[in-house]
Amino acid sequence: MQALFKNLKGDKLIWAIVALLAILSFLPVYSAASNLAYKGDSTNTFAFFIKHFVHLFLGFVIMYGVHKIPYRYFRGLSLIMIPVVLVLLTITMLQGTTIDGANASRWIQIPIVGMSFQTSTFAAVVLLVYVARYMSKIKDEIVTFKETVLPLWVPVFLILALILPANLSTAAIIFLMVLMLVFLGGYPIRYLAVIIGSGVLALTMFVLVAKAFPGAMPNRVDTWISRIENFANDEDTEADYQIEKAKIAIASGGIQGVGPGKSIQKNFLPQSSSDFIFAIIVEEYGSMGGVFIMIMYMWLLFRIVIVAQKADTIFGKLLVLGVGLPIVFQALINMAVAVELFPVTGQTLPLISSGGTSIWMTCLAIGIVLSVSAQREEIKEQEEELTEEENPLEILSEAI
Repeated sequence: MQALFKNLKGDKLIWAIVALLAILSFLPVYSAASNLAYKGDSTNTFAFFIKHFVHLFLGFVIMYGVHKIPYRYFRGLSLIMIPVVLVLLTITMLQGTTIDGANASRWIQIPIVGMSFQTSTFAAVVLLVYVARYMSKIKDEIVTFKETVLPLWVPVFLILALILPANLSTAAIIFLMVLMLVFLGGYPIRYLAVIIGSGVLALTMFVLVAKAFPGAMPNRVDTWISRIENFANDEDTEADYQIEKAKIAIASGGIQGVGPGKSIQKNFLPQSSSDFIFAIIVEEYGSMGGVFIMIMYMWLLFRIVIVAQKADTIFGKLLVLGVGLPIVFQALINMAVAVELFPVTGQTLPLISSGGTSIWMTCLAIGIVLSVSAQREEIKEQEEELTEEENPLEILSEAI
């Protein structure tokens, strides 16, 4: 065990925060699993606990392996993986999976192991690494908008176009994170205004075409519109049913909560172990538990910013912010949905909600952050060794 901890490189506080969030996830996921077991005509809730453990274990294996890779290799890997991502997203979309007529093509089946994989979450990580690579490349150059269209914005909009029909919230988050990253990378604001306008225009055209030709392709436009309208008008729908049950769970929790495993709303709240796990946490552990979870994510955000600031290259700084900030942003959206500050989006709570792909891609992103931090530690150690070797007082004392 001591040898294992010795091999953990990078920011130790990030390791601690991630491990603590993972450990804290077991009780609420196990508690909410009773609803899943009931719906699945099974009383074996422990099977869901084991499944969640396996997902987290594989996630930490990914994080450990990735953090050992020097982060400079991710520059080239992002170029290689962009075409792979486009192929995976195309395969996912062409499956044509629908639920109640709406596009539900979000997952592909992994051969042999038989596990499902959500390609859009993997695409998000790869795309943000790619954008960080490109922005670091042009950091000190004067570029025109035309020069950036093909190498930067064409891959971005292609990936977003493949994700959008089945998952607006994920496409919107990726687009916002890309805008944030290019802004931090020094991309001219006037060019950003053009990109934002183009994005809004493209989304509007997609919605209009989808409404005008509803049979052209499966999409979730009607679902998006109804969720936004119902969020604004307080109409009774399935989404409002979820929010109402989440609010009841939060109100029932009070300050100290009803106790571990004693949630009532988990029996009525759909997606209680994933999208609405935060409501179950507050119900069972009270507002104190909810605030503690928020503090952990804020602490993670603080450490991510510290790692970015200490990175030795522009690429390292942008890489950390590009893959790290979406984790905290997604957590805030998940918690905002539970308290009805945001329409239902289907975004999970990173490292806590059940689900394989979400956990794995979060661990992949954190592994990249730790890789940058580990590189900085290695450089610092080398500098200290050189300083000790060149210290004239030590040389004199050895000579005497």
